[in-house]
Amino acid sequence: MDDAPAAQSPSEEDVLGLLRGVIDPELGSNIVELGMVKGVVVDDDGRVKVTVALTTAGCPLRAQIQRDVRTRAGSIPGVSSVEISWTELTQDEKAATMARARFNISQDAPETEIPATTKVLMVASGKGGVGKSTVTVNLAAALAEKGLTVGVMDADIWGYSVPRMLGVEGRLGGSPEVGKIDPIEVPVGDGLVKIVSMGFLVDREETALMWRGLMLNRAVQHFCEDVAWGSMEYLLIDMPPGTGDVQMGLAKLLPRAEMVVVTTPALAAQKVAERVANMGRNNYLRVVGVIENMSAFVAPDGEHHELFGRGGGEALAADIGAPLLGSIPIDPGVSSGGDQGRPAALGDGPAGKAFRALAEVIFTEAAPPVDMAGCSARMLAAAEKALDAAEA
Repeated sequence: MDDAPAAQSPSEEDVLGLLRGVIDPELGSNIVELGMVKGVVVDDDGRVKVTVALTTAGCPLRAQIQRDVRTRAGSIPGVSSVEISWTELTQDEKAATMARARFNISQDAPETEIPATTKVLMVASGKGGVGKSTVTVNLAAALAEKGLTVGVMDADIWGYSVPRMLGVEGRLGGSPEVGKIDPIEVPVGDGLVKIVSMGFLVDREETALMWRGLMLNRAVQHFCEDVAWGSMEYLLIDMPPGTGDVQMGLAKLLPRAEMVVVTTPALAAQKVAERVANMGRNNYLRVVGVIENMSAFVAPDGEHHELFGRGGGEALAADIGAPLLGSIPIDPGVSSGGDQGRPAALGDGPAGKAFRALAEVIFTEAAPPVDMAGCSARMLAAAEKALDAAEA
C-alpha cells in the first residue's frame, strides 16, 4: 500500500491565525492582538517555534497559555512539534497591552453572556444520525456529576432534542428588569446543568420550525447574547449537522470555542465528518479531538459485535491530525435513557462507563477548565485604578 503524502508545512500566517484563538482569560483578548506573540518560525520539517512574552515572568497563567498554544498550533496538519520560548514584556509593552485591554473593554463590551473563563466546546458532526446530541447530553451529565457547572446550548434549531434527553420541561423566562433570559437549571450529582433550547420556546415538541439562514443565526445569537448563563466551567453546544449557516455564525460569535467531532465507525460518516473539522480550522477553531459513537454492541456475555464496522474514529483522527478521545459502545440504555430523560452517563452500563471515561479525558487532558489563578486581572485592575486616580 502506498504511503500517504506528507502534509505540507503550514505558513507562519496559518499559525498566527490559530493563535488568535488563544485568549488571555482575564483580559478577554487574544494574545496576538495583545502583542504577546513575539515571533513564529516554521521549519521545513514542520517544527513550529513560538516566542511568547508574558506580563510578568511568574505569571500563573503561563501553564494555561502554554497548553493552549501547544494544542492550537499542534492541531495544524503538517506540524511535527511545537516549541515555546518565553520572555517578558517591557514596561512600554506592558503599558501598550493594558491600554489595548482597556480599549477593548470600553469599546467592545462583551458580545456574549458567556464568561471568558468558560471552556466552550462545539459538538459537531458531518451528518445526522451519528448520535451527536446523545454525546452532548451524556458528556454534560458526566461532567456535571464531577461537581462542575455545565451549560448546554441546543443550537440544532430544527432538530432540537436536548430537553427530552435530559428529562426537562418548561418555558424560558427571566426578569424584565435585567432584560436577560434565564436558562433552565437541572442539578446533576454535585454539579449543575444549565440548558437553553428551542424546545423551551415552542408550545409542542412536534412543532416544525421552517426557518432559513438569517432566522437561524438570529436564534443562536440570542442564545449567546441574551441568556444569563452566569458562571460555568463548560458550555457544550449541540451543533446542527453539516457546515451551514449556524456553524459559520457561531464560529464568528465564539472565536475562542473549540470543536469536538462525532462520527461512527462507518466510512461514510468518517468522510463527511472530515469536512466539519476543515470548516472549523478554516475559522481558526481548535479541533480538540474525535469521538467515535456506536463503536460496537456489547452483549450481556461481554462479547463485542462491530455492527457498523470498525476503525472509523481512528481513521478520522489520523486524517485530521487530532486525537481519538473515546469510543462509545452501542448500548440499549443510551436509547431508553434518552427517551426517558435519564442520561446513560449516570448509569452503570457499558456506555455509561465510556461516557464517564470520556468526561475524564476532556477534564484532565484534552480541554481542561480555565485556571483563573492569574496575574493579568490584578494588573488590569491596578492600571484602571491608576487611570481613575489620574483623571480624578
